[in-house]
This record gives sequence, C-alpha cells and structure tokens, in this order.
Amino acid sequence: MADQLYVQRDQPPGVPPLHLTGERTLPDVPEENYWYRRHLAVYEWIAARVHGRRVVDLACGEGYGSAVLGRTAASVVGVDANPEAFEHARRRYTHGPVRFERDMVETWRGDVDCVVFLQTIEHVHDPDAVLDRIGELTGPNGVAYVSTPNVLTLAPAGAERSGNPWHLVEYRPDEFRALCARHFARVDLLGLFHARKLRLHQLAIERAGWDAVHARLGLTDRFYGWFTPAISARDFRLRRGRSRRLDRALDLLAVLRP
Repeated sequence: MADQLYVQRDQPPGVPPLHLTGERTLPDVPEENYWYRRHLAVYEWIAARVHGRRVVDLACGEGYGSAVLGRTAASVVGVDANPEAFEHARRRYTHGPVRFERDMVETWRGDVDCVVFLQTIEHVHDPDAVLDRIGELTGPNGVAYVSTPNVLTLAPAGAERSGNPWHLVEYRPDEFRALCARHFARVDLLGLFHARKLRLHQLAIERAGWDAVHARLGLTDRFYGWFTPAISARDFRLRRGRSRRLDRALDLLAVLRP
C-alpha cells in the first residue's frame, strides 16, 4: 500500500512519524500491517540466529528490524541513506546495542561479521556489485542474509513484473539463487509462506471464492478492517524447499556464506 495519506500513529514524543510511500514498510500504520508483519517475521527468524554477532542492517529503513536484531546480537548498526528514515530511527530506537548511521549501502564501512540486507536488492542498479560488497563486509567467517520478493507470487497472474515503481529487477527463485551463487560458495535459499490464519484465508480465497463472497455481502471493509490489524509475525513461516515449492513462496531469503 503506497499513499502519502497514511502516516505512522502514536509515535513517542520527539520522534517524527514517517509517511507511507511504498518504498519501505512501516510499523504503526494499521492498513500496512500485513506487509510490516511479513517483513518482521524474517527479522525475527534472523535474530534467533545472530547471537553474539556484530551485525550491520543495510537499508534499514524505519529501524524496527535493527531493533529486533539488537535483542540478540552483540552490536547492530542500522544504515540508511534516507534522511527522514535515519532521523526517525535514531530517535525512536535508543535501547540495546543498536545505533544508526546515514550512509549508502555501497559506501558504508565497518567491522562486522554479519550483514542483513532485506527487501532491497530488487531496488539497486548493480546487484552484483552490492553482493560483492556484502561479501567483503562479512569476511571469511561471516554470514549474510539477503531477501527479495518472489516475482512469481508478487506479480499478477501472467505478468512479468509486479508494477511496483521502486523495483528495478524482480526475481524468480532460480534467478535469485544464481545471482547469489555468483558471489558466495554456500547459498541456502528459503521461502516465506503464509501460516495459521493467513493460510486459512488464502485457502478460502483459492477454494471457496471468499473475495467474491465478502464483496457480494458488502462485508469487505468491515472484514479487512478487523482482519488486517490482527495479523502477526506468527502468521508467516520460513521453510526450505525444492525449486517447485519455492515457486509458491511470498519472499525469498538467502543465507550466504563464503
């Protein structure tokens, strides 16, 4: 959802709220909750695996993901070039071993052994150069986590692209794996899928025509006004799978090692 009318609600004193533009997701916007929780689920999965590591969260946006990583990591640097996002993040997320720097993905320098780069590689002009840089930052004993939406489920049926104006390239699972494998010896590719109530909702649409039912009954606004804010990160699940299964994933997460 991309609309300048949507703005973050109930921010702490002194923290400037951000407007939803479609370039990045935001917490505290009820209408955006599906996309926020979809991103948050991946951050929480990574946080469970970075205990004691020195992490950089490149293109960290609003900063919520850096804060999640800071629950377990030894240190976290959130990096973003956008001045509004940087100012918001540094004022809002002040607890734990987390700090923020305003810089470009391609030029940031720091001493880390873990790079997190989520839902951004589809925005960059030279993804090979960015992955080379990520490899330099992680070093011989580090790990990188890189995610991107799966164009096979993001784009409308039969379309080659989603139409998102911020995306320069959108990847199929085999294309994303091949890109990562050009730069890292070990590529573990996972897919993010609906779980719990989102899986039931998906099945209701696919098998029972729920979209037509709620529209016919005039329940659309009331239903989604309740359903969307109730979505949590637990309504998504990361899974490994063969290529055919990953074709149905919402997002793709590559775990990369030298």
